[in-house]
Amino acid sequence: MRPELVARLGENVPRYTSYPTAPHFHPGVDAAVCRGWLQALNEGDEISLYLHIPYCDKLCWFCACHTKQTRHYEPVTKYLRSLHAEIATVSRLAGGKGRVRAVHFGGGSPTMLKPQDMVALGDVLRNSFSFLPGAKISVEIEPNDMDEARLDALAEIGMTRASLGVQDFDPKVQKAINREQTFLQTKTVVDGVRTRGVESVNLDLLYGLPHQTRESVLSTVMQALTLEPDRIALFGYAHVPWFKKHQTMIDEAWLPGPEERFAQSQLAARAILDQGYEAIGLDHFAKPGDALALAAHAGMLRRNFQGYTEDRCETLIGLGPSSISQFRQGYVQNMPTTAEYGRMVDDGGLASVRGIAFSDDDRARGWIIERLMCDSGFSAIDLVERFGEAGQRLLCKASSTALLDPARMLELHGDRFVVPVESRPFVRSVAAKFDKYFETGKARHSVAV
Repeated sequence: MRPELVARLGENVPRYTSYPTAPHFHPGVDAAVCRGWLQALNEGDEISLYLHIPYCDKLCWFCACHTKQTRHYEPVTKYLRSLHAEIATVSRLAGGKGRVRAVHFGGGSPTMLKPQDMVALGDVLRNSFSFLPGAKISVEIEPNDMDEARLDALAEIGMTRASLGVQDFDPKVQKAINREQTFLQTKTVVDGVRTRGVESVNLDLLYGLPHQTRESVLSTVMQALTLEPDRIALFGYAHVPWFKKHQTMIDEAWLPGPEERFAQSQLAARAILDQGYEAIGLDHFAKPGDALALAAHAGMLRRNFQGYTEDRCETLIGLGPSSISQFRQGYVQNMPTTAEYGRMVDDGGLASVRGIAFSDDDRARGWIIERLMCDSGFSAIDLVERFGEAGQRLLCKASSTALLDPARMLELHGDRFVVPVESRPFVRSVAAKFDKYFETGKARHSVAV
């Protein structure tokens, strides 16, 4: 790797699951604004739903999600009553105008719900919204939660995609991150969802964790590949103890340095590609016939708060504390504190507390960043045709970036601006060049690779 790229291994940049990114949301976009955006949905709009379950029965030290540990189920029961209330309010405001194309259950640990509560939640959703035939239902699964009754419940709500957190199978690494999970546990859940007809299985793996080495990462990848997942997400551990205090339980002396992290990521990626998977965007892999791979080939890959997706819905409605909704007008985020969220929705209100309305410039920059993250490049002609003057201004920015950057991380090939193959692991750093908020913002971010 060229020295000028090595120097960028330690850069801290956003992950760009949205643009503008969440640190730049503000309280001017609140419940009243969200109410108006919900009511402005069109009759034929296709929508996605995200449901956040903000509880785990055991807290993993590596996790940066909005969640809390509970050893008792009463808080979960109380939370579910609030979630049902929010669903009813959102459904009423939407007035039946949105048709659901996809649902994603995230957390926290959605699978810590009791089976009857998971089924009841699925029923509430279908009674509150109009579902399109073939709607996709994705669930994040914590294998330590699972038993036959929970597997049956997930089948009953129509789960079509199971996403299992693996992280690493090495016992030393697992102990350091407080996530002990055997290969056999993982295999049992994979087998269990497949026997119940689930069409797609995703495994989440991490590199850059405490005590990880190239050998241990490769061992985990090879074990994961024996399960023949349809998709693999290979994330770099984001060490952000200033944001998630429980990450202070991880001794920074145990963490691999930037060059070792990069080596782990490249070794793991090569092993996955050698088994016939296709690289999707920055950090995902899929079998050639998977919907994600087909979307990438067609230039229709998208990126949202759940990562890479084939979901083309313009509207994503987030339900639960801290959830973020995306409308054609902008983003809006719910109150992150679970207790306060409950007080806001229990009496029929919305929990929206901050967000951002898109300017023409935001839309153009967001399109560039999404195309960079998804396709490693973008068309100059498309940019100007889609966004007019805003696109023309950014075309000048792209041209100067391609001409003046000594690291050559963006090049102009005919009509297209392209991130060269050797620079693609650094695509977040390229995207940051089109983020007008990045240099002036005060938010701290994880490392680029």
